[in-house]
Amino acid sequence: MGSKFIFVTGGVVSSIGKGITSASLGRLLKSRDLKITIQKFDPYINVDAGTMNPYQHGEVFVTEDGAETDLDLGHYERFIDENLHQDNNVTTGKIYGAVIAKERKGEYLGDTVKVIPHVTNQIKEEILKAARDSQCDIAIVEVGGTVGDIEGQPFLEAIRQLKNDLGEGNVLYIHVTLVPHIGAAGELKTKPTQHSVKELRGMGIQPDIIVCRTEKKLTSDVLEKIALYCDVEKEAIMQSVDAPSIYEVPLMLEKQHLSDLVMKKLRMISSPLHLQDWEEMVSRIQHPEHRVTIALVGKYVQLKDAYISISEALTHGGISNRAQVEIKKIDAEILQSETPDVHLRDVDGILVPGGFGGRGLEGKILAIQYARENRVPYFGICYGMQCATVEYARNVAGWKKANTTEADLDTPYPVISLLAEQHGLESKGGTMRLGAYACRLKKGSKAYDAYGEELIYERHRHRYEFNNIYLEELMNKGLVVSGMNPERNLVEIIEIADHPWFVATQFHPEFKSRPNRAHPLYRDFIKAAVEYRLRVQGKTKAVSAHQ
Repeated sequence: MGSKFIFVTGGVVSSIGKGITSASLGRLLKSRDLKITIQKFDPYINVDAGTMNPYQHGEVFVTEDGAETDLDLGHYERFIDENLHQDNNVTTGKIYGAVIAKERKGEYLGDTVKVIPHVTNQIKEEILKAARDSQCDIAIVEVGGTVGDIEGQPFLEAIRQLKNDLGEGNVLYIHVTLVPHIGAAGELKTKPTQHSVKELRGMGIQPDIIVCRTEKKLTSDVLEKIALYCDVEKEAIMQSVDAPSIYEVPLMLEKQHLSDLVMKKLRMISSPLHLQDWEEMVSRIQHPEHRVTIALVGKYVQLKDAYISISEALTHGGISNRAQVEIKKIDAEILQSETPDVHLRDVDGILVPGGFGGRGLEGKILAIQYARENRVPYFGICYGMQCATVEYARNVAGWKKANTTEADLDTPYPVISLLAEQHGLESKGGTMRLGAYACRLKKGSKAYDAYGEELIYERHRHRYEFNNIYLEELMNKGLVVSGMNPERNLVEIIEIADHPWFVATQFHPEFKSRPNRAHPLYRDFIKAAVEYRLRVQGKTKAVSAHQ
């Protein structure tokens, strides 16, 4: 039997939760022992997310094969616990690029190239290829944007055609829409949902299931009204009420028998649902034994989605340690003008994330110096590793003007510098060190203790590297290099031996973290933060008793 397809569309407003809905459904179906893949179609004309501004698009998620993708792929991977690939994120730019390339090669045999059938055929080809390559039972395909957007029309037309191509019982449509609560009137309003479904039906697609995003639980009358006006059975209207944790959403939807309904409509028989591990993981979130505060020092801290994989990985580390993790976001530039102690004295760990450019660099270095000198657990990610190297060179090695050439081309101590192959590049998209690379760990290091193995593979996204000219001298001054790329002798992990927990990585471990299987470094970072908090509390109690 070939793959079956579930298409997820959204209505009324953007950022309504299509990604979490798709990921949650993927989790439920995988828990029935089905092979699942999830694909995201983004209507923007960029080829990928790599050159997009975080203010507009949030973080860029990186896959094992080095694709720079939409952040929803991070949710997909975390929920279904599968590594996805470049074919799992397709943009208008990628589609039109493929169509134009075929036209230039003469593959259309002189036809006038049009949206229908050439562009829609290319979209269908991408959908079928991803399903075929993954050998999945069910492919979930999320169409980005909102029904009615002009950019999304070719994608909606393509998924409409696929139902005719593949036949009844092989395609299912799920529409995620908003049911707002009007506080002044004290009412839930169904009209936006009605109009959204009407728009979708105008494109030739009748939803099989409607998922209603809502702040308040829908009454039976509201459900019946949506069913009547949208021509959907009442049992096929799911409520997705705001939840304290996104990891509760699969359980919430399953209480409404979503996966049973999907199986029925796709005419499939599968193993019984087994969600015990997921339920145990959610229980750990709901009933923590410890609480820690982690300072995230960056330059996009005002943006909810800029560091979303890091935020989730910290949560995963908390789950492993039965700890609730509160993230205190601190603008790195503020630390340049105010005493770091004011912002950092109440935290149990400090994390400096990845980033680009010189803005906020000095604030990040001050935060790292505070962590090193005050023995607060520190975790540096990518740029956070480079900043830690600069801080150590300045304040331990004594090279006061040490820097990264990304911020100062004239520094006398360029301890972080551009890779040789990065010089003179004119194209920005897809030209960094991207995707999974090997790293050999030093036995006896904190990194080795965390992983429990010598050779690991982690995902990268950066241009600048540790400058090996200074490697031996910095090691002689006490810096521990605990991870190296064996093929190119590039520094991957640095540590400080006489510190409770000071680890910084050139790669992005958060991309491989899962809620039910926290990344080893995030797990041990939060463990160190819990131990730090207990030590501080113990000292406080001891001082209070003495007084």
